Amino acid sequence: MGIPQPAFYIFKCEQSAPPGMPKPSCVTKDTQDLFQHLATTLMQEGVMGTVQPIRTGCMNRCQSGPVMLVEPGHTMYVGLTKEKIDRIVQEHIIGGNVVEEFVIDSEMWDAPISPADMKKQMGR
Repeated sequence: MGIPQPAFYIFKCEQSAPPGMPKPSCVTKDTQDLFQHLATTLMQEGVMGTVQPIRTGCMNRCQSGPVMLVEPGHTMYVGLTKEKIDRIVQEHIIGGNVVEEFVIDSEMWDAPISPADMKKQMGR
């Protein structure tokens, strides 16, 4: 029997813009320890073996940050805090229920578009 795949991948934006940049940053002095909190929480819950937290660069939702994306499901969580991460782990990752009140607004995260359809829209 092989090593099982993770049931979830959690992509946490770790983008930090230099001071003075026009776009906000998902990692600031106040939010720099959110990834570590996520990993620690997963370990304490005993689910790290089936949930893979991954540090990512910008996911282009800077105005809603700090953000993280849970796969499968394309669920983007926004405005993260340690308390929100705790609820997401308990209710979504362990409990199987998306925490709707922390999910990005559909105007900022609409349905995906295929690469073929994108090419058509771009006239190529």
